[in-house]
Amino acid sequence: MTTLVFGHKSPDTDSTGSPIVWAWYLTEIRGHTAEAVLLGDPNTEAAWMLSRWDLLRPRIIDTLEPETPVVIVDTNNAAELPDTIGQADIQAIIDHHRLTGSLQTRGPIDITMRPLACTATIMHDLMGEDAARMPDEIKGAMLTCILSDTLEFRSPTTTDADRDLAERLAEDLDIRIPAYAAEMFAAKSDVSAFSDVELLRMDSKEFETGGVTMRVSVLETTSPDTILARKDALVAAMETVRTEDGVDEVLLFVVDILEGQATLLVPNDRVRKIAEKSFSTVCGADTVVLPGIVSRKKQIIPNLAV
Repeated sequence: MTTLVFGHKSPDTDSTGSPIVWAWYLTEIRGHTAEAVLLGDPNTEAAWMLSRWDLLRPRIIDTLEPETPVVIVDTNNAAELPDTIGQADIQAIIDHHRLTGSLQTRGPIDITMRPLACTATIMHDLMGEDAARMPDEIKGAMLTCILSDTLEFRSPTTTDADRDLAERLAEDLDIRIPAYAAEMFAAKSDVSAFSDVELLRMDSKEFETGGVTMRVSVLETTSPDTILARKDALVAAMETVRTEDGVDEVLLFVVDILEGQATLLVPNDRVRKIAEKSFSTVCGADTVVLPGIVSRKKQIIPNLAV
């Protein structure tokens, strides 16, 4: 039976590339039949990666048949997975996020969770000497995942292991990291084809604290003014997303990759209070700039308080 490998909903580059990497490893090295799948459309950077390395775009699924063998990567949060995940045969989890404790398995499984910036870095370590057998397109996917999750080593989540591996992969592929990352970020910043509602869901995670459920959305870009020009429409769309997704608030952080800061949209008094309590700041009329804040995993989610 084919093992499905997938990451979280609203797949970013790591949740698109890492399933491809691990499905290759399971199939070509371990001799299992595995398929990378996605839980939604990949973002623009992830789509660029697929095109750049001539990788087949994984099919999108929204549910799982009972007993389907699966490997979960880049998340361990049931809220970011299909509603039917509890009926699947979860065989392994490979992740670099905090433990949520929301998944239940049918028996003991392999779980690898490490404090690295990128799931793909963990996978390379798990492969051991077999990593040398990766073809260029798999190396390219791995490199792209690392540069994306570290914001080209600007993110505080970056470790020496992530940087060292990215540099080795780039050398193998004869790639200059600054030029390559600039192409990646340009693709990520082109969101002109997406509606305001789609932008709010493009790279988002649900989070609950103090009885308040939030959809925490992040848009990483080298052109923040392009997104902030749509501020009024995005604020209006927050009500649609809030109602349809059944959350109490929608928080949108526009991360300026080059300046190393985030702008949070402030649509109402509760978000204002959350922002001021969480980041020890004072909000403007409808936005607040948060210097040095670029990582949802390490700087945003852990600090959110109501």
